Amino acid sequence: MNSSGRRRRMQALVRKETRQLLRDRSNLAVGLILPVVLILLFGFGLSFDLIGVKMAVVQEDHSPQACSFVNEFNGNLYLQPALYPSMQAAEQAMLASSVEAILRIPPDFSQKLAQNRAEAQLLVNGVLTTNANSIESYVNGIVGKYFLKQHDLSPVNGEGTGSVNIVQRMWFNEPAISTWYLVPGLIVLVLTLIGAFLTSLLIVRERERGTLEALYVTPARSLELVVAKLIPYLVIGLIDLMLCLLAASLIFDVPMRGSLVVIVIASTLYLVVSLSMGLLISGRAASQFQASQIALLTSFMPAMMLSGFVYDLSNVPAIVQTISQFLPATHFMPMVKTLFLVGNDWSMVIKECSILCLYALFFINAARMSLRKRIE
Repeated sequence: MNSSGRRRRMQALVRKETRQLLRDRSNLAVGLILPVVLILLFGFGLSFDLIGVKMAVVQEDHSPQACSFVNEFNGNLYLQPALYPSMQAAEQAMLASSVEAILRIPPDFSQKLAQNRAEAQLLVNGVLTTNANSIESYVNGIVGKYFLKQHDLSPVNGEGTGSVNIVQRMWFNEPAISTWYLVPGLIVLVLTLIGAFLTSLLIVRERERGTLEALYVTPARSLELVVAKLIPYLVIGLIDLMLCLLAASLIFDVPMRGSLVVIVIASTLYLVVSLSMGLLISGRAASQFQASQIALLTSFMPAMMLSGFVYDLSNVPAIVQTISQFLPATHFMPMVKTLFLVGNDWSMVIKECSILCLYALFFINAARMSLRKRIE
């Protein structure tokens, strides 16, 4: 009798909890949708493979030997070589991020090749150290494969095939220290976290506590309310930004080759975007728990996975690249890394800051509209 009673009680409790779970859509979404999002993000959005890396080739020796050597890089899955007329043109392409590497064949290549001491220069964009190391490995592998082939084709046991020494050099991250590109990226994640997460709880918390109704009788307009809520957290974010910049310079020794003023202005603009995005989430969410989950899925996780924080977005599928372009962090991440490691690329700064301005205007207006029905 006792076992039968326990079974009935358990069945009733399970039915009760199941019905409560089905009624709580936020918990149901976390349990069912979040795993799917994680699988898709990590499965399609995370890739350390380099495919189709654009490489400039400056061929200053047009002898048959040099042409044969350069042709070995064509038709390769990992590298997409393109001939450039001069080193100056190739370096400009590197500065504009049009190419990730430069292979220079000097004028005396064939002459030194016959003397078994030929050299070719390889310049690699070192902003992403993992990418730079992979490019160097690909080039060395192709060179080794080329001379193995030449050795097999040589009529006299491979004699006279020569060898090439690849002189490698990294641009923008000469010591190849991963901290140099991780720390600027961490600034983006910190600003995203404190921005979207802190403000995503503001309005919904007041609604749950019943203090939001007090605003109904005030003459405050929705835009004034939005700005008033953003300012204190903007100050907190700027303090965190200063701490990040001090840590980058004093603790991690990350070079700051761009203007500090430009870095601060761009970071402040992105912070406003994150704060207003969180405020919009707070105005639309039904509970603090739901607001925190939405902020996690729409701000922090995409900023970490789809902004180019760890790997180059050109290596992910086209659909993921398209989705990533709708994320504010995708436009701020390359800009802050360029400002730290490369310098003031004004074309990039103007373009990305203009996009961030549009995001800020959109989110502030959307947050204002979400409060307008309740305040005015």
